Amino acid sequence: MKKLGKGRNLLLVMLLIVSTVLAACGNGGGGADGEEKSYKLKMSVTVSDSSTWYEAAKKLADDMDKETDGRIKIEVFTNEQLSGGDSGKAVEGLAKGSIDLTFNSTIIYSILDQRFGVTSAPFLLKDHAEVDKVFNGEGGEKLKELLAEKGVHALGYGENGFRQITNSKHEIKAPEDLNGLKIRIPGITMYTDLYRSLGTDPATMTFSEVFTALQQGTIDGQENPIDVIASSKLEEVQDYLTLWNYSYDPLVLGMNKKLYDSLSDADRELFDRLGKEAAAYQVKIAREKEATQIEDLKAKGMNVYTPTEEELAAFKEAVQPIYAKYTDVWGEDLLKAFTP
Repeated sequence: MKKLGKGRNLLLVMLLIVSTVLAACGNGGGGADGEEKSYKLKMSVTVSDSSTWYEAAKKLADDMDKETDGRIKIEVFTNEQLSGGDSGKAVEGLAKGSIDLTFNSTIIYSILDQRFGVTSAPFLLKDHAEVDKVFNGEGGEKLKELLAEKGVHALGYGENGFRQITNSKHEIKAPEDLNGLKIRIPGITMYTDLYRSLGTDPATMTFSEVFTALQQGTIDGQENPIDVIASSKLEEVQDYLTLWNYSYDPLVLGMNKKLYDSLSDADRELFDRLGKEAAAYQVKIAREKEATQIEDLKAKGMNVYTPTEEELAAFKEAVQPIYAKYTDVWGEDLLKAFTP
């Protein structure tokens, strides 16, 4: 009788497990009795908590917490803590699912696929009006499709800004002014080819080393968006800043696609709405902050120069070999989608 009783108990346990699994499979991402599932997610941001990137990530986390009454929690980690400070590993972790959400530049996504470099093509976009037209239109949709191929769902696009150039030697008004300058650049092949075509001696190094290298004269200059230039106090070691808007640097507010696809319809709509709002908020405050930072750099004695249309035309002509080399890499259709 004892053996029979144990057998019946085992059978009941097995039936209970099967019924639980079946219930979960038919729930479409929800919890028991039709309740939505709870989540504790991790989000990685490249820079510190003083950045507009972090402010947008915090907005997403706070809005999600409020609208779900704490059912969906997002913990934000700054300075790529989840990937040992390596932005490339953060993007790879996002694609693989070891990180749930990130805010990263498309320059970093170039590690996964060189086609992402199209968003940084030289002198392709000249101002914010063209940026908004492209990213709110076909360009934004094409980028979303490319991200999906890599396992990332784009919730929205933020802005690191147009990349500008600084140096300690002289004003840069024409391509020949770049000849012989040693300029620190991001470590991607397209930028290396670009700066070599402009006559510079491009150097790659981690950004944490840049201030000291500029101070010691190991390098003559560097290029970055205004926020990086100002927050890093580069006016202390650089005399000249040229506002040439030579390369646009967008951010992707990305979510692991498998995670996104596993959500209920309502939660997917919620992430899309709040993500888009958070990204738009970051763009707004980043642009407001940039205008103030430029005036501050001038006030601190930095020589700030804005090239004329004729001068920009000379730079555009000088970088045409990059388009000859990389159009096939990016794809003509993709390049066309990002051409205003």
